[in-house]
Amino acid sequence: MERPVYLETRDLVVGYNGEPLINDVNIQLHAGEILTLIGPNGAGKSTILKSIAGYLTSIGGSVYISGKPVSELSAHELSLELSVMLTERMRTELLTCADIVETGRYPYTGRLGILTDEDRAKVREAMDMVHVWDLRDRDFMQISDGQRQRILLARAIAQEPHVVMLDEPTNYLDIHYQIELLNVLLHLVRTRDVAVIMSLHELPLAAKVSDYIMCVKGDCVCAQGTPAEIFVPEVIDDLYDLEPGVYDPRTGAIKLESEL
Repeated sequence: MERPVYLETRDLVVGYNGEPLINDVNIQLHAGEILTLIGPNGAGKSTILKSIAGYLTSIGGSVYISGKPVSELSAHELSLELSVMLTERMRTELLTCADIVETGRYPYTGRLGILTDEDRAKVREAMDMVHVWDLRDRDFMQISDGQRQRILLARAIAQEPHVVMLDEPTNYLDIHYQIELLNVLLHLVRTRDVAVIMSLHELPLAAKVSDYIMCVKGDCVCAQGTPAEIFVPEVIDDLYDLEPGVYDPRTGAIKLESEL
């Protein structure tokens, strides 16, 4: 049976103050799939993600989550469908790490925000999945940047959405925790049929974890396909303006001038 389409954009145009930055963004992401956006800094990857999530007003086109136009969803309805983890650092006052993860359950708690035993079990499960339960009583502002990333991922998991959106989630993480985070995402899509859309700078990791890759450069999506189709010299050289021979598709490594 064909998996449902959890995220779709049709001819989406994104930008700022009514000025288009990227045109014709077309996505169709099914349950159990990972789509990764790659491209140079400032290319517009974050702008696409924020526009899909409704943090920025899109200039044209449309966005659908679980077949419903995002423009017609209330904030509560959207929170049941989409969990967002952006690069901006969250500032909190006197909140523990467990308090932060518990906010992922607020779409289910009603106006009073009172957690049930089931909600608390979901919070524990999410924190265990990301291996941060031992941080539950720590002040969120007193832990490392990498630990905060993992706490925010636990919050996204606790929210139990159909779509998880992450903007450069491996920032601030050493290689051990980069791999751990991506393994958690793979576990989510395989066991819960979640759809994941994210941006990454680490090309070898993007190649290993993604079902589909979208290349963002200039005012458009310049290439889109499977990792095997995208991670070839001609595509990567054009995307990052590299000299021929600099990118090695077999290893994902970049060669310096002295090695050419």
